[in-house]
Amino acid sequence: MHNSTQNHEINKNKKRRFSSPHPFAILFFIIFLAAISTYFLPAGEYDRIEEGDQTLIVQDSYESVDSNPTNFLELFESIHEGMMEGGSVVFFIFIVGGSFYIFRSTKAIEGALGSVSSKLVGKEIFLIPILMLFFGIAGAMAGLFEEVLPFILVLIPIMRQMGFDSITGTAIVIVGVLSGFTAAITNPFTIGIAQEIAELPIFSGLGIRVLFWLIFMAISITYVMLYANKIKKDPKKSIVYEQDNSNKMDINSLDDSESLSKRHILSIFVLILTFTILIVGVILFEWSIPEFSALFIVMSIVLGIVNKMSINNVAEKFVEGCQEVTVAALIVGFAYAVLILFENANTLDFIVHSLSSIVSSMPSNFAALGMYLFQTIMNYIVSSGSGQAALTMPIMTPLSDLVEVSRQTAVTAFQFGDGISNAITPTSGALLAGLAMGGIPYVKWVKWVWPLILIQYFIGAVFIIIAHIFIWPF
Repeated sequence: MHNSTQNHEINKNKKRRFSSPHPFAILFFIIFLAAISTYFLPAGEYDRIEEGDQTLIVQDSYESVDSNPTNFLELFESIHEGMMEGGSVVFFIFIVGGSFYIFRSTKAIEGALGSVSSKLVGKEIFLIPILMLFFGIAGAMAGLFEEVLPFILVLIPIMRQMGFDSITGTAIVIVGVLSGFTAAITNPFTIGIAQEIAELPIFSGLGIRVLFWLIFMAISITYVMLYANKIKKDPKKSIVYEQDNSNKMDINSLDDSESLSKRHILSIFVLILTFTILIVGVILFEWSIPEFSALFIVMSIVLGIVNKMSINNVAEKFVEGCQEVTVAALIVGFAYAVLILFENANTLDFIVHSLSSIVSSMPSNFAALGMYLFQTIMNYIVSSGSGQAALTMPIMTPLSDLVEVSRQTAVTAFQFGDGISNAITPTSGALLAGLAMGGIPYVKWVKWVWPLILIQYFIGAVFIIIAHIFIWPF
């Protein structure tokens, strides 16, 4: 009997070990495949010109160049170069992680939950659409993604208190913000750059984009709510049930939560004010990561003052927060390494040229979907929205004229092709960072989210067809 139990535990541990590879292991495998591919993919280059802060491809300038495949040492050097290339995002995650740990230590969220516990009983599910709409607006209007990921650290304890699981808390943030980011309305990093390159009025087509956003958000919210409701009824159906049970996170019932104090209210106000200033800064003043980082450092200091923390206490909490997000931060550098390998080997432009050539040979009615497919594939290689816009839109703009597809439709194809896969692509440092914050293994996340991704791809294709035939005919 003892041997049977022991063998069961060994098999269980083996299964767990093989089903949840570490994010670093996943990314290194992808880096290795990228390095191997440089020996087989032809090399080529486009001419590029500088326009303001953007580097744009010159149409019809592609030419073959000598191949520069990755050697053994360069394979490993790419990780360091990726850390350097993604340094601003890496250190931003550290700063935000430290800042949010200070906020969490104030127990303001617990206090807020305690004060409304009687109103939430039996209605916890309705908190999900409210929060997802908030994150969806942040993604659609200001192009936020990395900036809201630390909310995962706040929401997971709340969702678990309410009878849901870690997937629910993580999905509210990631699915919410990425659904908004995908069906963007005034996202300056995707719509703004793409329309500028396509020589369209910035943020034109606003009305139809709002409609697309509403439909996209409704589908995503419904998906998360259906899952959350299932977990509420039977926690054992959670895809992370064993993981959540083994997590030593302090989860108290809502009824046992402390009451909301004046310091809690001030702490929550500081958090809301911080994100309000951040969104205003993005829209009006084109703020980016340096300004965001400064803002969160200021938030840390103000929270310390409001809660009468000593300087040493604030510093200690900040360092503890940085330790919590170490894996999440370093993942970004690993993800950048893939792009660096393709760039150094001169194969990235070949990939772009090959895919765009296929699209240009299609009839008009299929070319719009071809652009959509092209942008989708490119996002698995170049996960940066602004980087993909600068890389592909100079090609897609004249191509859309050639195949009789409206430039607005071309921008929409880019918008959905770039956005949907952000919730699943393993080369997205931000996604893997968010999953690391939530303690969600990438394999389990994919298992949970892939049906939604397929639905979103289908809806995106429908939107492209409608836009091409009825809204923006050539």
